Amino acid sequence: MGFTRRGLLGAFAATAVVSAPTFSSAAGFLRGGGDIRRISMYSGRTGESLNTVYWIDGKYIKEALKEVNYFMRDWRTGTSIDIDTRTLDIMAASLSLMDTSEPYLMLSGYRSPKTNAMLRRNSRGVAKNSLHMKGQAADLRLKSRSVTQMAQAARAVSAGGVGKYRGSNFVHMDSGPVRTWNG
Repeated sequence: MGFTRRGLLGAFAATAVVSAPTFSSAAGFLRGGGDIRRISMYSGRTGESLNTVYWIDGKYIKEALKEVNYFMRDWRTGTSIDIDTRTLDIMAASLSLMDTSEPYLMLSGYRSPKTNAMLRRNSRGVAKNSLHMKGQAADLRLKSRSVTQMAQAARAVSAGGVGKYRGSNFVHMDSGPVRTWNG
């Protein structure tokens, strides 16, 4: 009807209190527990920040997802695709489990095939069929949490792949099969 995203968010902001789920409730959080899901990130590459509610009462907010898609674009080519909402849910649930309001530093979201091929030529750790090219992965860092703490939270969500990259100080989270690598 005549609802706007801003109006809905204002109404919810005035009345909603969101508590962080515990490790034992992370799976429930992804299956629909909680009334609001928020994602907060910044990019050192573009200087942009994103802090948005992307899900309210069981529904993804189309305008917020468009913002996420643009924010997580391949900064080298400027191209974007639809980011898998399961990836956002994993990221949001992991952040909640770490009990911090610090935004993620996003190192890599969507990667075009061209960018992925270039990175593969320059690094051993880039998969040929990377889930980044499908909008199903993000490489993330937090100042206030270690790679081990971040990976532990992402593993507790039990909803996708988690890779620890201690040398580069980031954690890979994706919505592919549940698996872990690099300890």
